[in-house]
Amino acid sequence: MTQKKIVNVASVPKRSPFRYPGGKTWLVPLARKWWQSLPTKPRLLVEPFAGGGIIGLTAAFEGFVEHVMLVELDPDVAAVWKCLFSDSYTSLVEQILDFDVTEHNVREVVDSDPDDFQKRAFRTIIKNRMFHGGILAPGSSMMKAGENGKGLKSRWYPKTLADRITAIGKLKDRFSILERDGLSVLEEYKSVRDAIFFIDPPYTASGKKAGSRLYRYSEIDHSDLFRKAISVEGDFLMTYDDAEGVRQLANVSQLDIELVAMKNTHHAKMEELLIGRDLTWTRPETNALRQSEFDFDN
Repeated sequence: MTQKKIVNVASVPKRSPFRYPGGKTWLVPLARKWWQSLPTKPRLLVEPFAGGGIIGLTAAFEGFVEHVMLVELDPDVAAVWKCLFSDSYTSLVEQILDFDVTEHNVREVVDSDPDDFQKRAFRTIIKNRMFHGGILAPGSSMMKAGENGKGLKSRWYPKTLADRITAIGKLKDRFSILERDGLSVLEEYKSVRDAIFFIDPPYTASGKKAGSRLYRYSEIDHSDLFRKAISVEGDFLMTYDDAEGVRQLANVSQLDIELVAMKNTHHAKMEELLIGRDLTWTRPETNALRQSEFDFDN
């Protein structure tokens, strides 16, 4: 069954510094319902595949958990989170506000070989803003025309980026980052009873090849991921493309599935699968879900 109320990402607060393919801003209203359905407040939220980190950011900003652990294998993406969760975030903000966007300056940063995580974080943010679709995977290229023919500056919003990074930096003690493989972290934390897991692998088990184009690390043993997910003591929520292979894995694992509709920033309707042990909290006919709470205008 598909959610009758379509979540529009334009209505959800934007907190991540990333433009991220496969970002989960649309899931924020449902993530809130998930957390509200839990019998006790979790101490820890673990995101084994952090990416843009919007779910973890929301959980920390809105007080749904005490601490958020982001796990990211891509060293460029991990460098951004390391910087934001350290005292270096203020220097990064200054770099962003002072940066003069010209093709020469952008190429100079993109072609650089950073020798510390702050410089690497800045290069990653420049790439994320200046490359087509925010894609950081090898083979991605710098945009030329940009939005409405405005070139590189069309995706550069320094004040917005600075505000988001500053807000995160002020809460840095509520976050940690591990530059590791997400599957190994799932295994390590499976017995932590007051931990919950948001599992959003940036690839699919359906045979589609988009993952290798969008992400540097696009190979994963999906069967092993499902085995590790069902072994955790705490609750978990997974998201996947709606594909027969994914449905089969969920069925074999005796997990609940729900097809959720959303609109992206271009107002195109899309659907993804939610997977968990019990997703009755997602369904409008249950007392746990009040339809009006899907409307977020802030």
